[in-house]
Amino acid sequence: MADHVQSLAQLEILCKQLYETTDTSTRLQAEKALVEFTNSPDCLSKCQLLLERGSSSYSQLLAATCLSKLVSRTSNPLPLEQRIDIRNYVLNYLATRPKLAAFVTQALIQLYARITKLGWFDCQKEDYVFRNVIVDVTRFLQDSVEHCIIGVTILSQLTNEINQADTTHPLTKHRKIASSFRDSSLFDIFTLSCNLLKQASGKNLNLNDEGQHGLLMQLLKLAHNCLNFDFIGTSTDESSDDLCTVQIPTSWRSAFLDSSTLQLFFDLYHSIPPSLSPLVLSCLVQIASVRRSLFNNAERAKFLSHLVDGVKRILENPQSLSDPNNYHEFCRLLARLKSNYQLGELVKVENYPEVIRLIANFTVTSLQHWEFAPNSVHYLLSLWQRLAASVPYVKATEPHMLETFTPEVTKAYITSRLESVHIILRDGLEDPLDDAGLVQQQLDQLSTIGRCEYEKTCALLVQLFDQSAQSYQELLQSTNSSSMDVAVQEAGRLTWLVYIIGAVIGGRVSFASTDEQDAMDGELVCRVLQLMNLTDSRLAQAGNEKLELAMLSFFEQFRKIYIGDQVQKSSKLYRRLSEVLGLNDETMVLSVFIGKIITNLKYWGQCEPITSKTLQLLNDLSIGYSSVRKLVKLSAVQFMLNNHTSEHFSFLGVNNQSNLSDMRCRTTFYTALGRLLMVDLGEDEDQFEQFMLPLTAAFEAVAQMFSTNTFNEQEAKRTLVGLVRDLRGIAFAFNAKTSFMMLFDWIYPSYIPILQRAIELWYHVPACTTPVLKLMAELVHNRSQRLQFDVSSPNGILLFRETSKMITTYGNRILTLGEVPKDQVYALKLKGISICFSMLKAVLSGNYVNFGVFRLYGDDALDNALQTFIKLLLSIPHSDLLDYPKLSQSYYSLLEVLTQDHMNFIASLEPHVVLYILSSISEGLTALDTMVCTGCCSSLDHIVTYLFKQLSRSTKKRAAPMAQESDRFFHIMQQHPEMIQQMLSTVLNIIIFEDCRNQWSMSRPLLGLILLNEKYFADLRNSIVNSQPPEKQQAMHLCFENLMEGIERNLLTKNRDRFTQNLSVFRREVNDSMKNSTYGVNSNDMMS
Repeated sequence: MADHVQSLAQLEILCKQLYETTDTSTRLQAEKALVEFTNSPDCLSKCQLLLERGSSSYSQLLAATCLSKLVSRTSNPLPLEQRIDIRNYVLNYLATRPKLAAFVTQALIQLYARITKLGWFDCQKEDYVFRNVIVDVTRFLQDSVEHCIIGVTILSQLTNEINQADTTHPLTKHRKIASSFRDSSLFDIFTLSCNLLKQASGKNLNLNDEGQHGLLMQLLKLAHNCLNFDFIGTSTDESSDDLCTVQIPTSWRSAFLDSSTLQLFFDLYHSIPPSLSPLVLSCLVQIASVRRSLFNNAERAKFLSHLVDGVKRILENPQSLSDPNNYHEFCRLLARLKSNYQLGELVKVENYPEVIRLIANFTVTSLQHWEFAPNSVHYLLSLWQRLAASVPYVKATEPHMLETFTPEVTKAYITSRLESVHIILRDGLEDPLDDAGLVQQQLDQLSTIGRCEYEKTCALLVQLFDQSAQSYQELLQSTNSSSMDVAVQEAGRLTWLVYIIGAVIGGRVSFASTDEQDAMDGELVCRVLQLMNLTDSRLAQAGNEKLELAMLSFFEQFRKIYIGDQVQKSSKLYRRLSEVLGLNDETMVLSVFIGKIITNLKYWGQCEPITSKTLQLLNDLSIGYSSVRKLVKLSAVQFMLNNHTSEHFSFLGVNNQSNLSDMRCRTTFYTALGRLLMVDLGEDEDQFEQFMLPLTAAFEAVAQMFSTNTFNEQEAKRTLVGLVRDLRGIAFAFNAKTSFMMLFDWIYPSYIPILQRAIELWYHVPACTTPVLKLMAELVHNRSQRLQFDVSSPNGILLFRETSKMITTYGNRILTLGEVPKDQVYALKLKGISICFSMLKAVLSGNYVNFGVFRLYGDDALDNALQTFIKLLLSIPHSDLLDYPKLSQSYYSLLEVLTQDHMNFIASLEPHVVLYILSSISEGLTALDTMVCTGCCSSLDHIVTYLFKQLSRSTKKRAAPMAQESDRFFHIMQQHPEMIQQMLSTVLNIIIFEDCRNQWSMSRPLLGLILLNEKYFADLRNSIVNSQPPEKQQAMHLCFENLMEGIERNLLTKNRDRFTQNLSVFRREVNDSMKNSTYGVNSNDMMS
């Protein structure tokens, strides 16, 4: 016993060191010792002792977190009795010690929630032992305020815990627990929270009393967690606010038809202090977003009317809105008015004219106070954007009055942005223009709002622009130093105006636009182009970066709307441009674009944001069929094609760049040049050689460096990285056979060895290897069938040899890096591996190499590439495969090709590799990325088909003996039937119970899985049927009968298609049957 006491004392000291010390090394040692303690076999008993006898809060916290880890572990889980004991112990502990430190209470409640969630389907003597949650909590609710707070927090934390998927357990299991909890307990918990809130609001609460304040806060959190529950498993991403519909189950209708629920929250808002009211508003936001189909039309109108009344009451008493949190939640509530209801329904609400006036005034005031809560403006603008967008479609006879109020909102936005410039410069505040994402989002919303009553918007913009431009021009001509400061201010105003003009032009909708509006666009465009002429003429002295970025944004919008193959050339806009600036047609306008692009590249070469946006504009212009042909005729474009060197375009320089990753924009530049070159290139090899001269010189320079032993490594890296980025741009643009073959003959065999040498030298420097690998992946990609070699040419095979060599060289070297820190593993290792996977996939599916030749002639290129793939794959943990989207897409698409064409190779692998690949497919089936999921279905289909064919052959009379690898593969599958069965149950689960977005793909492997596991399928079917309520079982049984109706025991295409058709009928029938069910959807335990 003394030993126990001593070790407890030691643990307490360690806890103190972990949580209190400021010395890092002491803390790390303590952490290490405590991790060892967590993994020790007697951890459980020690935790209980710590809770019983521990003298400090930290040791209680340690015990609670250790127990949470123990109950969560998936390998070697705790037995059921032990978990029941821990749960009961925790509840008693909390009940007898209501005044623990807050963080200890929190950790113990978390432990209770975790045990309950993970044991939701555990039975003892026919009883689900962990489900009587409300009974567990009731005794807390009948006691003191402290006990009440604990009881409510338990329910709140449990709802939250069940709603959140964790990474250690499969998503399907999480959805099953969540659905069962939703159907059995959630409504009762929500009703309980509303009843307790009603009681609380009925009493005269003394909210200065900390306990009562805390209780009310926990009750509101509980109600919010119930309303925020992911009812049908769609919101995987907590951060997105766009899921504006709360999928309340039909069984909750009563709570929402009864207006007292809505009234309760509005009353609470007015009666409680501002510190708690944001929570009330969050609940109201969720209630306002209840799915439309919960009500019929009359009920919805009544519900909306109560909602609008509540909003009106808040707007009439806006005192609490001075709190930023309240203000933010209220803006969200306003936005939901339109995201969930139609304008035609809103105008019928009796106080609509008054409410829309109040909302407009509130919006205008908010926009004028731009420095207060800038992040909330988004919601107000989204409300007006949606209102303005609905105007053409509203059929109601009642007036919507938006033609009166929308221009006020537009005006308030524009003038407030202009007024902010002066204050930001004066007080040195943060400039909103620096947050490009936010500005872009607001401008997108404004583009729709400003198009409502467009005449007024244009008149305002023209007036403001003329004032600012006039004064800017005068200030620039003055020599006075103080006037330069004012000039900066005017430039700031003009920056906003140019952005806004670009946005409203981008808001033009072709079917709703009139000639008058196009003429107005012309007025605006003329002004921006005149301003551009002014600023460009001064670039030699000085330029304004923000104004230039605004110009580029304007050009992007202008290009999108008025340049290209779909635009009417007779547009009134062109007439206006011709009158004012003498630009008579699209070719002349394009020459303005190109002039601007060349000016920017000349003067702003050192400014990365401007260079990359300018090049993006050039790239976009080079895509259109007609515009690219007009561009090529321009002398400025011919100049670019003949002089793409660093002396003309400084960003192509090698010595002036600070780091290697800044060269990304070179790829964009050369993609555009490549497209422009291709227009007239045809088969003209001389012209091609001429164009490639600068690149040829660069390659020769690198070759020269590599041939000497001592060379300047930095310079070599820079030259090479710039060069391969340029080449990748050209290779991407050359998507026709003649031009691509010229490029291929230029690079192979002369220059490929230089790329191989670079990979050998710098395999550990991702800034060098990534561009080289990406270039190689582009060269082997048979885009638009451009890789077609002549019958007598061995180039396809030679190209594959080079690919194989590069993958093997890189793969074997990158595996020598050893342990890489978790935060650098993607950059240093996984990114390169991912590109290798893409490269291998491109070459295997390119259809220009016959892979049977390699084994026939004893060439090991194919084997080397595939073996390197396996080595690389086994060095990646499963979790990483799905955590990094680019890696998962390249891996799963490669796997699809391998299972389709190289199944013999897969079959010959070692058992642990086969199981690794199968479990990666199994996990990918439930991935959120549809591409990954579809790829997994396809790979699984190929594997199952292969197995089925081998099995069919082996049962035939005159069967040839099974090939050795097939035999081995077959043997592995027989030893691990659970892998295939698990996938059968996953696919079936997804099809029946989840929102299956790729049903066709899912159906393809399912038939093979069923035919390989008929007995298991029968058991699965029975368990699903038996889990339904008795009156539904017959219907469910019939659904399964119909699924296999007319299906034969083979995998011929005709049979598969029949099965796919049956499956879509099956899914529809099962869903209909479940919609009408009062029971849970997923109440079966197919996948425990």
